[in-house]
Amino acid sequence: MSSTELPFVPPANVLPKVGAVRVAEGERLRSVELPGVTLTVRSRPPAREGLPPALYVHGLGGSSQNWSALMPLLDDVVDSEAVDLPGFGDSPPPDDGDYSVTGHARAVIRYLDASGRGPVHLFGNSLGGAITTRVAAVRPDLVRTLTLVSPALPEIRVQRSAVPTGLLAVPGVAPLFTRLTRTWTAEQRVRGVMALCYGDPGRVTPEGFRNAVQEMERRLRLPYFWDAMARSARGIVNAYTLGGQQGLWRQAERVLAPTLLVYGGRDQLVGFRMAQKAARAFRDSRLVTLPDAGHVAMMEYPETVALAFRELLEGAGELGERRARRARTGVGRAESDEVRPDIGDERDSGAVHGRKSVATGTVATGVREPGAGADDDADGEGTDESMGG
Repeated sequence: MSSTELPFVPPANVLPKVGAVRVAEGERLRSVELPGVTLTVRSRPPAREGLPPALYVHGLGGSSQNWSALMPLLDDVVDSEAVDLPGFGDSPPPDDGDYSVTGHARAVIRYLDASGRGPVHLFGNSLGGAITTRVAAVRPDLVRTLTLVSPALPEIRVQRSAVPTGLLAVPGVAPLFTRLTRTWTAEQRVRGVMALCYGDPGRVTPEGFRNAVQEMERRLRLPYFWDAMARSARGIVNAYTLGGQQGLWRQAERVLAPTLLVYGGRDQLVGFRMAQKAARAFRDSRLVTLPDAGHVAMMEYPETVALAFRELLEGAGELGERRARRARTGVGRAESDEVRPDIGDERDSGAVHGRKSVATGTVATGVREPGAGADDDADGEGTDESMGG
């Protein structure tokens, strides 16, 4: 689409400083310059040297802070880094203004290639789920496992509560929305975002709310905030319309890495009904459904997501038997003590076999045979390649 409808954004080297990004205890931020893009990377030291690397990718309107609750729960099994996508968090806009799913995926791939950390345990939420699905499909050499929390994969019947987010993609809507909401306070905006993204906004602590308000105030002072939001929303819509080998569902079929899928029963942005379709699409998948979670389960139920990821590692042979036992008893004790690996009823056509595994949710595991068209040709662009939608 033409980029002329949106306001001019100055180059990154002349953008104003608007305040420091919050860094939680034990975390570190660094800036990484890559061809055409500069990324801010959030990390925390692992419990010991030699652990396999992990990379976390946030959703629309989010940042690397969205993973701050989950990362410390996994510091004994992975070496964690979370990236701020171009134009989000503390990362400036990309030089070429490309906020498409492919553009974001290219930035992630460039970082992994430059850092030499691959293959990684790759995590993605919402838009980040679409991005990491594309990364895993076109560059399987970079991905050890894939964990998707409410991934933004194409839906024919979009939920009504997700329509306003999609409307940001329409030329002229972002400037109009900016004018209509100019009197809204940061607190009002944060409450609206939390009501949309959380299954139960009451789970947010007062400190967490204050931190989110401070981050919202900082973002609203960025001259490119709405531009990045609108262009990225447009990127999701455009990705939904692609067919053939570049279609996201087709690329999901091509993912080779063991995949963990996490869906929330109260998700207002990604349909809960898409969970079974995703479980069938990814050839080696485990499905975790959390009835009370919303769109950001890694923020609402980090202990449960951490436990499910550890089970993914165990199932993929990444954890030895002794380490697996220690992992299950060392994280989310209140929940892991209630784990009961009972065999459940078989679901759908038999492509997915149900297994009750976590007290607050249901885990289904399955291995799907590679589908037709899951060829090895990467897309033409693939060789370089606090909450959100």
